[in-house]
Amino acid sequence: MRVCVTDTPAIDAVPDLRSAGDRAPDLARPWVVRMRYGMLAAQLALLVFLAAGLRMDLPLAWLAAPLAVTFISNLFLRRQFLRSRNPRALLGQLFCLDTICLTAVLGLTGGPMNPFSLLYLVQIMLSAMILSKTWTWALGLLSTFSFGLLFWFNRPVPAFSPHHEENGFSLHLAGMWIAFAIAAALITFFIGKVAESVRDHEREALNLRDRLAKSERLASLVTLAAGAAHELGTPLGTIAVAARELERMAAQTNAEDFLEDAKLIRAEVTRCRTILERMSTEGAETPGEALEPVELRQVLADVAARFARYPELQIPSAAIDARAVLPRQATVQAVSALVKNALDANPNRKPVTLKAEVADGHVRFVVEDQGAGMPPEVLKHIAEPFFTTKQPGAGMGLGTFLVRMFAEHLNGRLSFDSTVGKGSTAVLELPAIAGPA
Repeated sequence: MRVCVTDTPAIDAVPDLRSAGDRAPDLARPWVVRMRYGMLAAQLALLVFLAAGLRMDLPLAWLAAPLAVTFISNLFLRRQFLRSRNPRALLGQLFCLDTICLTAVLGLTGGPMNPFSLLYLVQIMLSAMILSKTWTWALGLLSTFSFGLLFWFNRPVPAFSPHHEENGFSLHLAGMWIAFAIAAALITFFIGKVAESVRDHEREALNLRDRLAKSERLASLVTLAAGAAHELGTPLGTIAVAARELERMAAQTNAEDFLEDAKLIRAEVTRCRTILERMSTEGAETPGEALEPVELRQVLADVAARFARYPELQIPSAAIDARAVLPRQATVQAVSALVKNALDANPNRKPVTLKAEVADGHVRFVVEDQGAGMPPEVLKHIAEPFFTTKQPGAGMGLGTFLVRMFAEHLNGRLSFDSTVGKGSTAVLELPAIAGPA
């Protein structure tokens, strides 16, 4: 089973934190522009069909005026929308303009008898979707008033009369059917697209909230580590002094075994103090390690030096001739954490392989072991903080979590592939500028 524990796709930039309701005009603008062009094209095609195909006497010169206004306003919407301080009001004004233009077209082509008066509903539905209640009520009242004016101010078209039939065919009824189909298609398609954009924004906001929560948890862990570093300095100093005394006594009594043990204790204490000093100076407020060109051969060598006492660790790509721009120490620590987990899951001391690959501007560190593997229920929680399958005291369950945060910070990926009884493979993929060493 294979799982990717990092957020995918990575969020390259922080999205606007406004709610989807506040951002609805921004999200809907491109679809409103397309819809208005679509309605304009449909009206032109219909007028050409009525005038040329059905030989209707229509005032085409007068009808061109509202269509031209719609076209010019759409160009204005595309160019000026992003500069507007109040896009909601701008869209509301354009919807009102569309209602007035539609009223002019209907008044010149039959008035209330024109079956395409159903298109008034499109603007009202769009307003209800992306504008405020005030604009929706205003458009509803304007549409109602405009439709009422058509009863007194209109240019009759006999073909649109409900009782006008030729050979049993009513153009008015056919027009009502076509108008209904057009209105249904516009409402279904464009409002569906707007709603989809709003849902995508909501998902981005939820992903950002999750990442902020993870960052807060990591910050609390770092602060805890910095405090622990200061607290542990005193007992480690005491252990170092005691080890030095043991070493001196062993040297005086020629006890070689005790001398070696005392030296080992002092070496491990020194190592612990070095780690704690780094935690105390960089843990509370991590300044961020600078990116630098590093040879992957050296990164692998640094990892190998940390596990010199583990002969089962094999690095076949130690002679890789490539470099990448990466935070060196952070990368070494992340890869070391994955190697440490692989060694801990390998009680039979079978080979553990570490490989580095460079391709397409990415660096991939692959750690493979032949241990017991992980079942699916463990893989689901493998990168969560404080989740561990080790014995109490053997680990805190933070190693993989920190590697995951490191990968997400660099917009990389961390994934695991494991089969029970056959072993596991951890892959850390980082974007990097790669080239020959």
